[in-house]
Amino acid sequence: MSKKCAKCDKTVYPAEELKCLDKVWHKTCFKCWECGMALTMKNYKGYNKLPYCTAHYPQTKATVVADTPEQRRLIQTSQMQSQVAYHADFERNIKGTVTSLAEDAETKRVKEIAGVVSQAAYTRTSQSDRSEGFQREESYNAKSEQQRAYNPAGPSARMVMPGIPAPAQVPPPQPPPPSAPGGVVYVAMYDYDAQDDDEVSFLENDRIINSEQVDEGWIVGTVQRTGHRGMIPANYIERA
Repeated sequence: MSKKCAKCDKTVYPAEELKCLDKVWHKTCFKCWECGMALTMKNYKGYNKLPYCTAHYPQTKATVVADTPEQRRLIQTSQMQSQVAYHADFERNIKGTVTSLAEDAETKRVKEIAGVVSQAAYTRTSQSDRSEGFQREESYNAKSEQQRAYNPAGPSARMVMPGIPAPAQVPPPQPPPPSAPGGVVYVAMYDYDAQDDDEVSFLENDRIINSEQVDEGWIVGTVQRTGHRGMIPANYIERA
């Protein structure tokens, strides 16, 4: 089957054949579709499978889209769907996970300094709690000694005088009731596994009692479910 020129629609023989733009041309017919300037394989520009020179090559223009209420509604719907997909991916893959940091020398140094500061704050807190406990115990013992000195014969002894009714027995003072857990009570939002010896592990919805603020990122508290006390990251908990 003979080949036809895309320009003149005549038979093209092998000696004068030129293949370009998925078509067959005579070498003399391969010209600019607009001005008729002779073209070669080096200086032509193709558009819509037709040859053009540089001067007459069609310029592409952006299509202007009318800003209508329907167009704005479609844009808002697309943005809402993107937000829903993002939050679903966050809840499924990111929320509750610990982000691992690169282990370089600077990161290790900062972590060691933070550990030293946290341990020092925890030690001061523990010493303060013990000191307050000792003071309460000494105050209670002093009151008990004063009561025994006032009534050395015991609470059951009475002095009865003729014609004078016996005084009513005064009951001994009762020890003060145990104090309620102090500090702010928090609730865990996520599970957490302890990374160092001075930290504690907990599960989601665990209650943290006897809490004290150490710095912006850590608190010291007791996990009510396990009774363990130690350092707790502040971004894993919220106020109850």
